[in-house]
Amino acid sequence: MDDIHRIVDPGPDFHVTSLATHVSMEKSESKELLKKQGKVLDELQQRLYGHARHSLLIVFQAMDAAGKDSTIRAVFSGMNPQGFLVSSFKQPTSRELAHDYLWRISRQLPMRGKIGVFNRSHYEEVLVCKVHPEYITYQNLPDVYNVSDIYPEFYQRRYRQINDFERHLHENGYTIIKFFLNVSREEQEKRFLSRMTRPEKHWKFSMGDLEERQLWPSYMDAYSDAIKNTSKPHAPWYAIPADDKDYMRATVSRIVMSTMQEMDLEYPEVTAKQIQEIEEARKILENEKVKSK
Repeated sequence: MDDIHRIVDPGPDFHVTSLATHVSMEKSESKELLKKQGKVLDELQQRLYGHARHSLLIVFQAMDAAGKDSTIRAVFSGMNPQGFLVSSFKQPTSRELAHDYLWRISRQLPMRGKIGVFNRSHYEEVLVCKVHPEYITYQNLPDVYNVSDIYPEFYQRRYRQINDFERHLHENGYTIIKFFLNVSREEQEKRFLSRMTRPEKHWKFSMGDLEERQLWPSYMDAYSDAIKNTSKPHAPWYAIPADDKDYMRATVSRIVMSTMQEMDLEYPEVTAKQIQEIEEARKILENEKVKSK
């Protein structure tokens, strides 16, 4: 799919700071697009579920306050929960740390016919763990006891592992979309202040958010390296301007819709025997209706 926000073959000099963070859209236009696209997504989800041979995996990554939660809620509110699952990946548990880093990811993959949304994902391993390399030392790796043991090629190896993992999924029926919600530092400041000044948003704020904000340049470098090394034709990254939430939500919805349309989903074919059974069942019900009169 040709899309202005799709990152195709980023060169060695690619950096996320060169990408747009703000594109405006009227709230009324966004709501109308979400409503219209939502109806199409509902139909496409039914086809995906009925066909039951493909899966859709949608990854969201972003800095704090970019709007991951609200975008997921706005875009997918009309989805049938029976075929839809949102998974959030926070700090790994002791059990998760006792396995390889992709173990907890694999456990949350959607089954055939279903849609899985990852609110943060395996990319935390090359984002937050790159900004905080000490987190790697908690993973009980055989060759990493201290930060000094993290050799220069370590993250290149992880990019390769992630690419191999996503290629494996693609070859086994998964369609993958990865969204980087690109919020500016200035807009993040406004949203943090909103959380501080509005009592109903106090629960969203943490001092840790400000501590991570001080590491903004390091995070931008980590996002740039991750996208540059893992945006592939079978698992592309889309960088969505996130300063205007209305534009962001409508754009994410459009890309998901277009991607599912390209999956060429059809309802399963009905056999001659099934058609015969349907006809027999119809006659039975019609006879019941006649007898009840």
